Amino acid sequence: MGMARMAGTAARAETLLNLGVVSTTPVAGGDICTATRLRLTDGRGAIIKTRPHAPEGFFEREAEGLAWLGEAGGAKVPQVLAVADDCLVLDWIEPSKPTTDLAERFGRSLAATHLAGADSFGGPRDGYIGLAPLPNRTLPTWPEFYASRRVMPYVRAAVDRKSLTAEEAETIEAVMRRIHELAGPDEAPSRVHGDLWSGNVVWGADGNVWIIDPAAHGGHRETDLAMLSLFGVPHLQRVVDAYDETAPLADGWRDRVTLHQLHPLLVHSVMFGGTYGARAAAAARQLLAL
Repeated sequence: MGMARMAGTAARAETLLNLGVVSTTPVAGGDICTATRLRLTDGRGAIIKTRPHAPEGFFEREAEGLAWLGEAGGAKVPQVLAVADDCLVLDWIEPSKPTTDLAERFGRSLAATHLAGADSFGGPRDGYIGLAPLPNRTLPTWPEFYASRRVMPYVRAAVDRKSLTAEEAETIEAVMRRIHELAGPDEAPSRVHGDLWSGNVVWGADGNVWIIDPAAHGGHRETDLAMLSLFGVPHLQRVVDAYDETAPLADGWRDRVTLHQLHPLLVHSVMFGGTYGARAAAAARQLLAL
């Protein structure tokens, strides 16, 4: 980041927080937003995420999701210090290395977040997963919600972008026609993160595991666990074991991991192309063979 842009970011934070910024440091790794670590005059650390011309409500939905997840008293989320159309300012979380003890704590705390529940499958407003739109209009059951709000909109978008063939799309549609039998036992809506891949899990130096960048909604708790396994979170088995001890998972949940991974694979096929469409279709064929 250039010096002028860094100075502009600091000035933006100072205006929003009504505090001085002592120093700024670029934070690597963000492909959607520019992230900058701030040292404030009151001694606290913060992070400001910026994106020029962000989609409407982009940072507001993230802030709302963090607050809603935080109300559960389960998995830790950073405190929102300020939010605007073009940026979001959060408490800085000092990262550390994953450990098995932290993994166990994370499994128990994630279960507590889910158990806090939600009013419905969906949410009061549409949101985002990454930069992609996330339809959240509520439906009475999870199978209806997953097919209508998560899978089929992205099947259509992936076909339009030629990252999914018509034949592959038909395979996924065949799974959605069987969604009620594949979905497992009915469960009440859980308070889910919605985009819980390993990059959105921060192993904190304070002895907590923090979750960031949510696509929060009322959903199925197996969705978060399936996302954790899709991109290889550290100590996954320890996380799952601790979760299952706290909030036992329904029989056959392992067979449903692939079902819950269809949506993130389709999102990736729309956003990044590559082999993700083929992976989604392969997952669908696997489900049809059950």
